[in-house]
Amino acid sequence: MTWRRNAAPMPAARGPDHAFLRDIFRYFQQNGSCMMARTVAILGAGPVGLAAAAHVLERGMRPLILEQGIAVGHSVREWGHVPMFSNWRFNIDAAAERRLKHAGWQAPDPEAHPTGAELVEGYLEPLGQTLAPWLRLGRHILAVSREGIDKVKDAGPVTAPFVIETEGPTGDERYHADAVIDATGTWFQPNPGGSGRPVRGEMGHLRISYGMPDVAGRERERYSGKRAAVLGGGHSAIGTLIALSGLPGTTALWLCRAPTTARALGGGAGDQLAARGALGTDMARLVDSGSIRLESGFHLAAVEGSTPLTAVSADGRHIEVDELVIATGFRPDLSFLRELRVALDPALECPPALAPLIDPNLHSCGTVRPHGAAELAHPEPGFYIAGMKSYGRAPTFLLATGHEQVRSIVAAIAGDHEAAARVELVLPETGVCSGPGPRAAKAVTATCCGGPALTRADACCAADEAAKDSGASGCGCGTSAEPVKAAACC
Repeated sequence: MTWRRNAAPMPAARGPDHAFLRDIFRYFQQNGSCMMARTVAILGAGPVGLAAAAHVLERGMRPLILEQGIAVGHSVREWGHVPMFSNWRFNIDAAAERRLKHAGWQAPDPEAHPTGAELVEGYLEPLGQTLAPWLRLGRHILAVSREGIDKVKDAGPVTAPFVIETEGPTGDERYHADAVIDATGTWFQPNPGGSGRPVRGEMGHLRISYGMPDVAGRERERYSGKRAAVLGGGHSAIGTLIALSGLPGTTALWLCRAPTTARALGGGAGDQLAARGALGTDMARLVDSGSIRLESGFHLAAVEGSTPLTAVSADGRHIEVDELVIATGFRPDLSFLRELRVALDPALECPPALAPLIDPNLHSCGTVRPHGAAELAHPEPGFYIAGMKSYGRAPTFLLATGHEQVRSIVAAIAGDHEAAARVELVLPETGVCSGPGPRAAKAVTATCCGGPALTRADACCAADEAAKDSGASGCGCGTSAEPVKAAACC
């Protein structure tokens, strides 16, 4: 047997396990000169990246997983405090589950809704352990290109391997692969506070945070007793505001860019998804009661001062606060893909064929139909973007859809075009996203006086709805004893 240089480390022994024996067989296939399997580089070791690796192994190919964090689920750990909208049933990839069960893993309750931390502990860490021989942590991606290919000059058939340049604990490194799946996500690229660009005074401000900080947990001291504003109208903004409203002495202000809150609050107790309605209902009640101050139609134009800071709107309003959270979504990092032939929708920055399927003006994540390699293909053969990054700037991503993406992509890379074209994901008609799970719904309805409201977002029960429809202030139901835990991720 002739060994290749830089061969992957041999899988560690785990006892008489069929999956382990299969991996050993594939190891010799992939590292011996007489038999060579295709190498698929997977950028990112989050839920979609690890699922892709499981599918690659099942197809008899070799994964090379490059992760910038020091552990799997690097970005998920950042929102570990957030309960997911979807339950375990829709958060576990089929190939990953088969691999885990071979290792003796016990599946969680399929109907329970995990937090990000529970997703890491109960699923991603055990899965990462089974993929350890192919995992390279602490590798920040600098560039992806073709060996010896200039994309401007060399327009012919492409057979040269991909080159992935990284920097890590041992310095700069170069890896080669036959195909590349970019599953690096968008979490670390939050949108700025302006219309696509940072406003004056925003960049580097010490009192501005982005996304969904853990205001009631590890960052509680920073926000307790302060005057804190949240800019945005999605579930991340709403969840953060609800959490802020429960902190002692904290004044929460909602800087909502839309002229009304109807879309942000949803259908209330009449929502087909009780948890999603619960979030909107609780938010509406907190706004009505004055627990959260609303500034609608607020388009951030500038940030002035330091501590406190002043948020200035385009129409001249000045809001003085101690802390500002900008929760206006995320965008993909495309900088390291400049040497590849990548096709993107001009608005959403996703593959052009995918854009009409995920347009947030038309869809929620529950209404996006499953899709795969055909919709995610780029002019660069063998290169795909999967997971949240594939959606570009659209916020409609659902984790189960990401699993279907990589199943199809890996089938296409393996040459099984029939499987790549097949749809294997079935979602319920009402979707599985946009709600924080039964815990939030239970918290909201715990003190309501009976029966769900049918249509009003600001009514916590049928009696409250009837009272408000008649012109009264409501039926007198109390607010929930505890603020609803936030939810932002599908």
